Amino acid sequence: MKSPLLSLPGAVPAEGVDEGVAAHYGDLFREQRALADGTGFVDLSHRGVVTVSGEDRLSWLHLLLTQHVSDLPAGRATEALILSAHGHIEHALYLVDDGTTVWAHVEPGTQDALLAYLESMKFFYRVEVADRTADTAVVHLPAGSIAPVPEGVVVRETPYGRDLFLPRADLEAYAAEVGPPAGILAYEALRVEQHRPRLGFETDHRTIPHELGWIGSAVHLQKGCYRGQETVARVHNLGKPPRRLVFLHLDGSEVHLPAPGTEIRVADEDPDGRKVGFVTSSVRHYELGPVALALVKRNVPPDAHLVAGDTAAAQETVVEP
Repeated sequence: MKSPLLSLPGAVPAEGVDEGVAAHYGDLFREQRALADGTGFVDLSHRGVVTVSGEDRLSWLHLLLTQHVSDLPAGRATEALILSAHGHIEHALYLVDDGTTVWAHVEPGTQDALLAYLESMKFFYRVEVADRTADTAVVHLPAGSIAPVPEGVVVRETPYGRDLFLPRADLEAYAAEVGPPAGILAYEALRVEQHRPRLGFETDHRTIPHELGWIGSAVHLQKGCYRGQETVARVHNLGKPPRRLVFLHLDGSEVHLPAPGTEIRVADEDPDGRKVGFVTSSVRHYELGPVALALVKRNVPPDAHLVAGDTAAAQETVVEP
């Protein structure tokens, strides 16, 4: 969905998955600094919004999600995954219960597949699922923000800030009240700095939660059965994931960032040697310079110097080998 905030001065449209909102409003580093200082907001109105209501909503979702939500208190934010039967990540949900309804925002364009899966699993449970993307816009307020929250708006409060489920019709008026706006590139730069994985960026068709550090934050290890649980338990108890997430400090003398998918090799080996991983997200950070997240093979030494394409990279451990 195309955001009305693309008409604001300086707005440059984002491309790819984030099409529909602004990449930036003319000053990427200023926008990052504002978010880091707890000011401004980010328009995430392109994200899908799904709700689950009904008296069985929490017990029903508890059976489907990787997170323990059967006793989720009203107002407490959490995140959860839906896995395939083989334990591969299919959906990531960022949710909160308001006392009568569970609200979740998801990656742009994934809500249809998610809704289809949820509808297929309703059976005799007293639940109703709905796509609220058309009438609800997600707005992010950074950690430390003192911006007001309109009465009646559902909020997810996390260590990284607050996600508001705002009526879409109120988006322009709210933006005028709490500005200045920051684009999705500023939001992404802070996400990468915080080592937070994103579905479709840090994941591919065979990603399991252990590779990205989602155990604990999105996967509860002591809850009941759910699809893919056998893989989660087996890897946790008996082995190690085949890959691990790393944070890369990139050579700042390079003009271009290595694009997602860029192959990673060990710098001390033959430049045409074996591939050990690939870049998943790359950004220019206002303090750290060019940085990235990447997936590498588990047996890559944590102190190995890497090369992403033609760019030298020093790694920082996110998931232990």
